[in-house]
Amino acid sequence: MSSTSRQAPTAGQPVSQQDPPRLSWDHGTAYDFFMSLLVLHNPEDYGLRPSWAAGVRSRLPPTERKMLEDLHDDLWVPMHWIYTLPEPKDAATVLWALRQIPPAQRPLTLVNMYEVCEMAPQMEQALRKVVDTRSWDQHDLDIFKSFLEGHKKHQMVKDLPAYLDWYARPDELGELIYSALLTYYQVFFEEEEKRIAPVLDEGLSNAQKLAQELSLRDLLADLSQGVHMDISPDVREIVLVPGYWNTPLIVFPRIAPDKLAIMFGTRPADMSLVSGEPVPDTLLRMLKALADPTRLSILHYLGSETLTQAQLSRRLRLRAPTVTHHLTALRMAGLVHVTLEAGGEKLYAARLEAIPPLCGALERYLTGGSGAGKAVSRSD
Repeated sequence: MSSTSRQAPTAGQPVSQQDPPRLSWDHGTAYDFFMSLLVLHNPEDYGLRPSWAAGVRSRLPPTERKMLEDLHDDLWVPMHWIYTLPEPKDAATVLWALRQIPPAQRPLTLVNMYEVCEMAPQMEQALRKVVDTRSWDQHDLDIFKSFLEGHKKHQMVKDLPAYLDWYARPDELGELIYSALLTYYQVFFEEEEKRIAPVLDEGLSNAQKLAQELSLRDLLADLSQGVHMDISPDVREIVLVPGYWNTPLIVFPRIAPDKLAIMFGTRPADMSLVSGEPVPDTLLRMLKALADPTRLSILHYLGSETLTQAQLSRRLRLRAPTVTHHLTALRMAGLVHVTLEAGGEKLYAARLEAIPPLCGALERYLTGGSGAGKAVSRSD
């Protein structure tokens, strides 16, 4: 099932100061090929209009569309597998590589077992058993149900029978995965790939320049637009990957026992997730976040001190879920810093350095100046 770390805003334990992890880079539209599908199936989590996302999904054949709706959280984004692909790491390479894998082996190939084992080793055993025996029973269902309920993913429990039914038919599932990805490429991503490739190239170049100037912790905070990450000491290498469709969130799965990949957002503030949108979605998201009086109050408090969600709830006299909703909107707008302490508690602070670039982007949009359509520097 979906990894708890895919879009989490922070990670684990302190970095060893004596022996920090090695930094490396990867690059390719293959990452966004899968990431875009994840966004299209969870549009509201990424500020995308659900009706537009549904329109793109409707262009897929019904059977393949149903399969993706049931399994998208589990299959996307398989960064552990994309990392092993040959150059160029684009959608065509993904489709070529999948054709080399026997259909029955494709489903498990795309599941990141490094994360599955880390979360619950018995889940890997259960999933492999379902694939090998082409069947599942109540015991298998209970294993997945226990994990989801333990991680407070109660809404996903009802989908478990459909999930296990698919993996009990691995040959059919493997063929459908390839067919769905091929069709998706043909009807949408082939043109999208041309649009975003130059942005990824520029994002990689800019990030590599920043890496020469900043410490690892500051680099990750900058690339993630406000996430302060402490890396587990058993991570020996961090692979940084530019992404377009995940902006402003980050994706950071383990792709090997001692290797962490971080897909950071590179979509400029003056570009929209949907091609041809009249108003850049990043600009619109930030303006909407600032137009809410509760969110302004939150930023007021966070502008002078770092607070937890519980502390904000008490000050605002609001229920915790309501504060979480507002903090999520502020995070999506790039207006808050997020830090996770060793005990797992999230600390929030205002990201005031995001305000001047917002004003610049707004001015360029309103005036149609020569800067319109260009990237907005995060440090302007």
